[in-house]
Amino acid sequence: MIDREQVLHVARLARLELSEDEVSRMSSELSKVLDHIEKISALDLDGVPATTHVVEVENALRPDEPRPSLPREVALASAPATQDDGFLVPSPQA
Repeated sequence: MIDREQVLHVARLARLELSEDEVSRMSSELSKVLDHIEKISALDLDGVPATTHVVEVENALRPDEPRPSLPREVALASAPATQDDGFLVPSPQA
């Protein structure tokens, strides 16, 4: 069971401000999540291939084929500032 102090610690890390009701509810909900993870950890998954999608996805993206790009002059025409044939980006303030 996740206790109150652990919930408050995670909330601080996530920069969340929780009410007392939320702390109590999160303690219960996070404990349930960890219980499910414990059940999954107990499974024998040797030989089970890793998946990247829940359902099979094929040909989701078009082929990556080179094609002509925008001319430099057109790309830079709307830029607020340019330098040396490129976009001029202001340096961050320290």
